[in-house]
Amino acid sequence: MARIPKILLLITLAETGGAQTYVAGLLPALVGRYDVAVAAHGDGPLRDATLASGARFIPLRHVRRNLHPAHDLLGLLELAALMRRERPDIVHANSSKAGLLGRTAAALVRVPIRIFTVHGWAFKAYSGVVSALYRWADGLMAPLTTVTICVSEREREAGVAARTCSAERSVVIPTAVDAGAVPLARHDGEPPHILAVGRLAAPKDPVTLVRALAEVDAPFTATIVGDGPDRPAVEAEIRAAGLARAIELAGERRDVPQLLAGADVFVLSTRSEGAPLSILEAMAAGLPVVAAAVGGVPELVEHGDTGLLVPPADPAALAAALERLLGDAGLRRAMGAAGRARVRARFDIVTLRDAHLALYARELARAGRSAGSVIP
Repeated sequence: MARIPKILLLITLAETGGAQTYVAGLLPALVGRYDVAVAAHGDGPLRDATLASGARFIPLRHVRRNLHPAHDLLGLLELAALMRRERPDIVHANSSKAGLLGRTAAALVRVPIRIFTVHGWAFKAYSGVVSALYRWADGLMAPLTTVTICVSEREREAGVAARTCSAERSVVIPTAVDAGAVPLARHDGEPPHILAVGRLAAPKDPVTLVRALAEVDAPFTATIVGDGPDRPAVEAEIRAAGLARAIELAGERRDVPQLLAGADVFVLSTRSEGAPLSILEAMAAGLPVVAAAVGGVPELVEHGDTGLLVPPADPAALAAALERLLGDAGLRRAMGAAGRARVRARFDIVTLRDAHLALYARELARAGRSAGSVIP
């Protein structure tokens, strides 16, 4: 009997996030066809989703988000030891840190297929020395990568231009959600309720959001879901604007679908993105989206049809877009319905899973390995 191919899905942290949701979304299609393990640092929803799917979860000790020479070296050694033990046919890395360390370790121990999904190039999310370091490091990784998956055409174009991936070894698989699993928004807020979901840290820009809300000349309430190092700055902006009664900082939440169902407008203030799942989840719930026109966001949101796009870091433009939707319930419902239809037609989770299965099978065949088949 032929050995079932092994896949190691690697990500930096098991916390709540778009990349983690992407990995969790792949698992139902992989378990039963492959021997699947997910490796990440910490506890969180991804660990729960992995175990619920029947895959194995491997906790990482030294792989962390921030650049740290000692931890990064230990993380590299940890991943190399893990791959020697697991002997995967495919290492599929996600997120910048896991992408760098994982591809290096996989090359060192000669894993035949090394895939990296770019959820947003780190060199675009940062500036100065950190940006240059990530660009240099991803450039070094490009020859070691079998295939780079980009979640939007713009991210692929940026990577090819920066030489962090090549046209020949990169593909676009648009990000996707299970639209049927997202409750439909009720649109019964009075005043209308604004929802934002994202880590309170760069490249997300929650301070610009609060400054925009301070300029909005219309009744509203708002909830900002997420946590991170920028929380004190966000709290200070809310106090300075006198919006403590209007804006709730909800921290990390695991009931985002229910929060979407109770909202009227979704907003994403950010300075750099790949193709954020939070936007697709909001569209699947039937919410109009106001978002910064960066990265792959314009490939998700059709300006004037499913939402409104604004320049990044522009509180006045963001406030004007929010005011337009807050004052027009009919427009909110029309854009929300168009967004839900767009997600179902173009960003469905089944299409994403099928594209990954086809990619894995193609690369396994090229490497002389058997593709996964469903276990009876």
